[in-house]
Amino acid sequence: MDRREASRRIGELSRILREYQHAYYITNAPLVPDREYDRLFDSLLALEKEFPDLAQEDSPTARVGSDLTQELPEAAHTIPVLSLDKAYTIPEIESWIGKTLKNAEAPLSFSIEEKIDGASIVLYYEEGILRRALTRGNGAVGNDVTANVKTIGAVPLRLAKPVTMAARGEIYLARSLFSTINETMDVPYANPRNLASGTLRRVKSSEVAEVPLSIFIYEGFFPSPPPSHKDVLEELEDLGFRLNPRIGFFHEDPEVRGGAAGRHPTWFVAPIADAHRFIEEERDRRDSLDHEIDGLVIKVNELPVREVLGYTGHHPRWEIAFKFESPEAVTTVRAVEVQVGRTGRITPVARVEPVRISGATISNVTLHNQEYVDMLELAVGDKVAVSRRGDVIPAVERVVEKNESGNTTWKLPAQCPSCGAVLVRQGAHHFCTDPDCPDQVRGRLAFFVGRGQMDIAAIGPETIEVLLRKGLVKDAADLFTFDPDVLLEEAGFGEKKVAAIRKGLEESRGRPFRCVFPSLGIPDVGTKVTEILLEAGFTDIDSLLAFSDSGDPAPLLAIHGIGERTAETLLRELRDPGMRERIRRLREAGLSFREEMTRPPLDVPQAFTGQTWCVTGSFGRFKPRELALEEVVRRGGKKAKDVTSKTTHLLVGENPGSKLSKAEKLGTVIVTEEEFLRLIGI
Repeated sequence: MDRREASRRIGELSRILREYQHAYYITNAPLVPDREYDRLFDSLLALEKEFPDLAQEDSPTARVGSDLTQELPEAAHTIPVLSLDKAYTIPEIESWIGKTLKNAEAPLSFSIEEKIDGASIVLYYEEGILRRALTRGNGAVGNDVTANVKTIGAVPLRLAKPVTMAARGEIYLARSLFSTINETMDVPYANPRNLASGTLRRVKSSEVAEVPLSIFIYEGFFPSPPPSHKDVLEELEDLGFRLNPRIGFFHEDPEVRGGAAGRHPTWFVAPIADAHRFIEEERDRRDSLDHEIDGLVIKVNELPVREVLGYTGHHPRWEIAFKFESPEAVTTVRAVEVQVGRTGRITPVARVEPVRISGATISNVTLHNQEYVDMLELAVGDKVAVSRRGDVIPAVERVVEKNESGNTTWKLPAQCPSCGAVLVRQGAHHFCTDPDCPDQVRGRLAFFVGRGQMDIAAIGPETIEVLLRKGLVKDAADLFTFDPDVLLEEAGFGEKKVAAIRKGLEESRGRPFRCVFPSLGIPDVGTKVTEILLEAGFTDIDSLLAFSDSGDPAPLLAIHGIGERTAETLLRELRDPGMRERIRRLREAGLSFREEMTRPPLDVPQAFTGQTWCVTGSFGRFKPRELALEEVVRRGGKKAKDVTSKTTHLLVGENPGSKLSKAEKLGTVIVTEEEFLRLIGI
């Protein structure tokens, strides 16, 4: 095909595919079967590959994204991107409407729209072509995510008219798709909103294209704006934007209401006095929607009056948000600090003004990694919404109000705050690469002696700090070679405590291999993976070391429950000289690195069939306590890490944790160690 014919065919295919994309993503009325669409799309893609200079700048193939990595540069907004004032009750909204009518001194009408809980975006078009897409940022400057936004099918790359304008919208992920997609993420997100925001900030647009994000546009900015917000919405619709079909429109003129209802049959059209009915309906139907909303936005419809009402330094006076109640609280980020984990992973933690949520005072909130911080666009001084996910883990859900100090999005330091080593990014996280980093050493020791691992109860964080300060230990193996009597010189270490330390260390030598192996601290290798390895025949450390020496992950990948990342981690970590030296010394100390797999007798009563057990506290008979759950499994039951509505029984030992109160609230059966021993016939 010559260039002239290629140019003609590219233009024809681009026009047809744009029409098909608009019908599919905007009007939800596909014009052709998927197979026919794919055939035309592949034809265009092939032509553009052969004649790249002929590809149109708004080509439908831009939806597939690029594998080239991209930074997210900052760019200034050219329209106002402000926060909103907030109300939490219908009387507050009615009062605001009344006050606004009085201040305007002119007849007004109002719109009420769903406040989509997604990622805010501003789209800038020049002569009808999408040129830039910026995140909200701090309201003055946002990150340029144009390449990523172009992959979203509901975002028009070319408008129906060659206009220069800007549009504000909210990018979101449908609830019905969230769980399936979230399972593929390195760091699972708590809700669709954070997953959408995190995806939007990927450095490869081809990865964004794999997530079916969508968008609702709710505001347009034109050089010569029409007289009302209703007219703006209709113009946006005519240009090809996707609008939320559920909007409330409140006007006193019956003729205007009739015209609005005729063009927009899905709108709620009524007099202003009926605004409360729409708010109540939206609140009731919120949980049935396939997109998340966290409130409603009430706006003055007349654009000239908006200019009369004006703005405060923080928000427009002609617009207010009605917020739904939620188990959240708003607080201020005082600082962001960095924690170094036992594997070297770097975790930023927000120090916030103390706030109470669900009966607990929250002052520290994990921020996971730099990607998460970037997704939130969080800066020191911002007001943030904080929740307790599962009523336990504090989390920053979103930025509610940007700081007034000009602070920009917080960034990780280039060096480890503990040892000064350069931080290296691996996947979604940053790591300190110095294995002798003091915080890593401290973390590895605390993990090794902790519950669920070697369970050496007599050695806690304070004891570890003393051992490190005196230079008595640098690695887990040192715990079995130092003389505990030297601690008698330290304040707070009497003969009784030192004897308990000696006893705890001696008892730990009897822990089975299924406890010793996960205590080594290999990333992604906990008790569950250890059980899978044992069941597959890897019952001693020598077989695992031989596997790592082979460099072939195939034997592990053939095991159900072992993924590629876990297999590669085992290969890498078990070849590490430091890990091998740790294993050698722990062997010399008498720890078990082999397990005889015994099958339960066939006549063991399956008394726990259909039951799910969890465990909390410490026990005299079961050390570590996970051994009790093995007895549950032997008798046909299932074990759970946390108490949920599906948990039928909670085994409670001494000094139980928060699981006990949660189980009591859920009506879970509480079982003591003595009762449990009777149940299993011991």
